[in-house]
Amino acid sequence: MLKDFKTFLLRGNVVDLAVAVVIGSAFGTVVTAMVKDLITPLIAAIGGKPNFGGLKFTVNNSEFLYGEFLNQLIAFLIIAAVVFFFVVQPMNHLIKLANRRAAKGETEEVAKDPQLIVLEEIRDSLRKGGKR
Repeated sequence: MLKDFKTFLLRGNVVDLAVAVVIGSAFGTVVTAMVKDLITPLIAAIGGKPNFGGLKFTVNNSEFLYGEFLNQLIAFLIIAAVVFFFVVQPMNHLIKLANRRAAKGETEEVAKDPQLIVLEEIRDSLRKGGKR
């Protein structure tokens, strides 16, 4: 059972996912700080309110703090825009190009490493019985 667990953990997908979560978390922290320290004060300066975090309203002695919600909403929109414009759009463009090439019957030639070419020639020669 421990061997299966080790195999599961060492799969490429699990490691890639773990890296993505850590990087995503760090990116979220950076964007949140940017929104809180740069964008919110800029918007607040234009709107006349110095800090969104202090925005609130009261109903029956209950305070509703909606300022921090606005900060988080702005951070979410920035993260969503970055993911859309720098990940989703380029991937959609690449998929569209690949589909267009496939429809035309074109195949993308990949430049082979010279060492790989030599190894393939050796392999083919050995298959033929060593005759060239």
